[in-house]
Amino acid sequence: MSSLNEPQRLSLVDLDDEELERQLLRTIQLYPQENAKGQVFFDANGNHPINEVERAEMTSQLEQKFSEIFEILRIDRNDPNSMDTPFRLSRMWINELLAGRFSAPPKMTVFPNRKNVDELVISKNIKIMSVCSHHWQPISGTCSIGYVPRDKVIGLSKFTRIVEWFSRRGQIQEELGEQIADFLIEMLDPIALGVVISSKHYCMIARGVEASESSVMITSVMRGDLGSNQALRNEFLRLIGEQ
Repeated sequence: MSSLNEPQRLSLVDLDDEELERQLLRTIQLYPQENAKGQVFFDANGNHPINEVERAEMTSQLEQKFSEIFEILRIDRNDPNSMDTPFRLSRMWINELLAGRFSAPPKMTVFPNRKNVDELVISKNIKIMSVCSHHWQPISGTCSIGYVPRDKVIGLSKFTRIVEWFSRRGQIQEELGEQIADFLIEMLDPIALGVVISSKHYCMIARGVEASESSVMITSVMRGDLGSNQALRNEFLRLIGEQ
């Protein structure tokens, strides 16, 4: 029997999201940093390509864990609608929803800016499909990218591949925009670059505050002249429909 003067242990189960985040931030190295095989863990929105043998092993292990979750939730696997769901889930998370964590960067061909283009080049309404790293709920929306070239240009379809590579991970939207911008700055060294994302977050729509389906989050990253030239920034925002 515990003493009345004995401090009560904190139960993380009883904390709301904000309290849980504060508690975890106060705790240093709460969890291990590598698995039993010595494979180092990395951030939800990080990247470490794996080969086909590793992918098959990961899929098998994850299927087993999803089967255990079904047992805990008391879902009858004899139900024909749920019989193969753990296998479907394991493939979906590894090969689709979190594919950007485990795949190499998309191949990019950079072309010389032969005509010395010095105006905005914009690709907008690029699909965003990601997963919130807090609650593993979908993030669905669009991304607009604009840049003023210096010496290099790339085909517009490559923007879609870059956005998909970074979004198919556990993400928070603020960091997603920064990752896309950092990648393009390193590749193109443009005079100006802007990345604007507008997305619905189902961690807020399907749970928690249960916000309206029309609720969106908008973030922007402005680099180079788009960060310092207000007229250029206004033109970019007007052209992508954010003004």
